Amino acid sequence: MVKDMTKGEPVRLLLAFAVPLMVANVFQQLYSVVDAVVLGRGVGVQALAAAGSTGSVHFLVFGFITGLTHGYSILIAQRFGAGDEAGVRRAVANSAYLAVISSAVITALSLLFSRALMALMQTPADIFEDALLYIRVIFIGIFATVFYNVLASVLRALGDSVSPLVIILISSVVNVGLDVLFVMVFRWGVAGAAWATVLAQLLSGLMCLFVLCRMELMRFQKGDARPDAEMLGALLRLGVPVGVMNSVTAVGGMILQGVVNGFGSATVAAYTAGAKILALAEQPGNIIGMALGTYVGQNLGASRLDRIRSGVRRAIAMSLLINAVLGAALVLFGRELVALFVSGAEQAVIEASYPYLFTIGVLLWVLGLLFVYRFSLQSMGDTVIPMFSGALELVLRISVVLLLARVFALGFWSICIAEVSAWAGAAALLCAAYYIRMARISKVSGQKG
Repeated sequence: MVKDMTKGEPVRLLLAFAVPLMVANVFQQLYSVVDAVVLGRGVGVQALAAAGSTGSVHFLVFGFITGLTHGYSILIAQRFGAGDEAGVRRAVANSAYLAVISSAVITALSLLFSRALMALMQTPADIFEDALLYIRVIFIGIFATVFYNVLASVLRALGDSVSPLVIILISSVVNVGLDVLFVMVFRWGVAGAAWATVLAQLLSGLMCLFVLCRMELMRFQKGDARPDAEMLGALLRLGVPVGVMNSVTAVGGMILQGVVNGFGSATVAAYTAGAKILALAEQPGNIIGMALGTYVGQNLGASRLDRIRSGVRRAIAMSLLINAVLGAALVLFGRELVALFVSGAEQAVIEASYPYLFTIGVLLWVLGLLFVYRFSLQSMGDTVIPMFSGALELVLRISVVLLLARVFALGFWSICIAEVSAWAGAAALLCAAYYIRMARISKVSGQKG
């Protein structure tokens, strides 16, 4: 169901959009969490470490895909906010053309360089082959991920966060069932967990397509589906910087993962469990940012800068409150959360992971602000500064982890501090850029701040 976010009270609109989206994203994160739990308990810590050691490589590739598709949705939201239904359909059609081409290219390159990437990450020898098998199966399913992400981004750009929720709920249940079947019953190990994720993503994409085909807005007229060079260029200008931003951020994560891998498979397992918990804990802040992005995009299309300012202020307040609560939970109950991923005999893994959860818990609110300002800028059509923020994250992650690990010999603590340092630097840049851009737009449009 499409939703016009250019009218109505901002908090009510943001919450109505964000709550279903948050639940959907939490369940989407369960794809990887279920993999971790099933592998850790059903196969062993080494299988958990093997799948977890691919995390940064996974984000390098899939972060680029997510960024591309989010960039495409910015234009769709702006056209929808401006009431240009034909423009919406043209943007959707041209996004689909770009998705087909990009999925083919990304799949080929990912499979070709998968072994080299895992070697570059210093993946421990005792888990290398399993890790390579896991990531290669995931890469085979890139087409399914692109298929789902493009269509889900279209739904969100049109203000529909309920349909993605229902879709993710269904596919999550399927994913859990396939995980148990492939890993516990068929004994396919890490490959079984990867195939379960791929098939669940494919199902999600098919369901999104079904929902869009039933929308009156998506009833294409003559000429709507024609490739449009100008439209393709606009989509690429929005999508590519966001994709590059995610991939640059992932490079920093890969360097962190490489340092972790050097500590051995037990530490890899600890970091994997901590990263899975962070992936869930960051979802409320991420979802507030995504909801705000749709809101800002539609209101920019309608030239309502006053509503953009009001929405951003309220989103900041919600983000700070929610992330303060979640951060406290990570600090107080971090060990109990990690225990869900490993058996009681793996107490060393539980203790090793706690410094990571403590550090991110204390500064989770910073990550929330980063999401608010990043999505706001992107939805106003500025994808370059967010791309530079990703580069800043990379520089901070590399410099801090190398300094603390090699000069001060802080061990795993260097990973923890490098992570939150990257958040703080990027958030500061994005915050300044947002207020500067709003002042410039106000001056050009003649609207007062």
